[in-house]
Amino acid sequence: MASPKSPNSTLNFAGIGCNNQGWKDISMIGQHPKVNLVAFCDIDTRHFVNVEKAFPGRPKFDDFRKMFDELGDDIDAVNVSVPDHMHAVITQEALRRGKHVYCEKPLTHTVWEARQIARLAEKAKVTTRMGNQIHSEPQYRATKVMIQEGVIGKVKEVHTWISAAGHGRSGMIERPENPLPAPDEVSWDLWIGAAQPRPYGGDGVYHPRSWRDWQEFGSGSIGDNGCHLFDPLFTAMDLIAPLSVTADHTGMNGEVWPAQETLIYTFPGTQYTAGDTLKVTWYDGGRKPDFKLPGTPSGHALPQPASLIIGEKGNLLVPHWGTPKLYPEKDFADYQLPDVGAAHHWHDWVDACLTGNSITDTFAYAGPLTEAVQLGNVAVRFRGQTLEWDSANLKVTNLPEANRYLTKDYRPGWEVEEVA
Repeated sequence: MASPKSPNSTLNFAGIGCNNQGWKDISMIGQHPKVNLVAFCDIDTRHFVNVEKAFPGRPKFDDFRKMFDELGDDIDAVNVSVPDHMHAVITQEALRRGKHVYCEKPLTHTVWEARQIARLAEKAKVTTRMGNQIHSEPQYRATKVMIQEGVIGKVKEVHTWISAAGHGRSGMIERPENPLPAPDEVSWDLWIGAAQPRPYGGDGVYHPRSWRDWQEFGSGSIGDNGCHLFDPLFTAMDLIAPLSVTADHTGMNGEVWPAQETLIYTFPGTQYTAGDTLKVTWYDGGRKPDFKLPGTPSGHALPQPASLIIGEKGNLLVPHWGTPKLYPEKDFADYQLPDVGAAHHWHDWVDACLTGNSITDTFAYAGPLTEAVQLGNVAVRFRGQTLEWDSANLKVTNLPEANRYLTKDYRPGWEVEEVA
């Protein structure tokens, strides 16, 4: 099992998933002066172009299991930057082998998986981090300080929204009638992994990027973006598990996620909220609150994407990747945003792997955040019905038929195992 190394040693790192966000993760981690890139894994050999140019000559694999079997003792840490349906499967194997893990968001594909991976990470006692990079950006960390210092008073309600909705799909897309076979460069059986088998379909149907739309492989807009936009809410107000969630949307079939959704979460109140409960409303696909920014002379339109945190003494607008702004403007004209200093999401994880120092956004934090996000995807299947959530026992109490969607059926040999 891995253990923290001396700050003067190096971290032997292997990249799993080498294109798009995978390449971003590998390149940022690889820029750390104490990281040694030892291997790469991707089911599509076309995705090795960037890593070969930047880190030539390293061994390359299409199967993460084979990579671990051949190079296990030479690997200290990995990233998992692949489609959602394989996050838990690969992360589980890495944790079992005592590897430090940086896993992209959402941490897992289902609520149940998130609970198991968080438990396994605790047992493995390695350094983990989820890839919601804005968690380390100053605007979200400043939001936490402002809420906890009571700048807008106790929080009464939150609205958060994003225009993204499955790359513009209608919510009713079906599988191709005449699916094409996978090209020689793609190990399609390994891409399918834990999911139920189906043909490749053609470039762009599922691979390399459209998998987010499909229920079997991705998590839709709330899964893609909820771990970002809910992050400052969880950190600032110490939110963990919702009490209930209700979904409305524009329709869906058994294949892809809806094009537009509204999810209403009710969380238990905390020391930072105005009541015993807190209502958080999520909008996607172009939906957003139908009001203007309160307390502005011109009623400024709401930007996309963002969160509006409504407090007893004012309101805090938190644009995604933008500077937080307080309203009414006249009441906060002299307010100076807190200086929270610099942080580097990838490098701070590397430093923690090497030193054993603590970091935020470990799987102990990412697990509950992902559970809340994926519970929204359970609610989407029961439009208009409120799901009452018992987090301690991991079950919906008032709608037993919803509980089957907390997990999924795994292809034999690719199961995620329960962790006591």
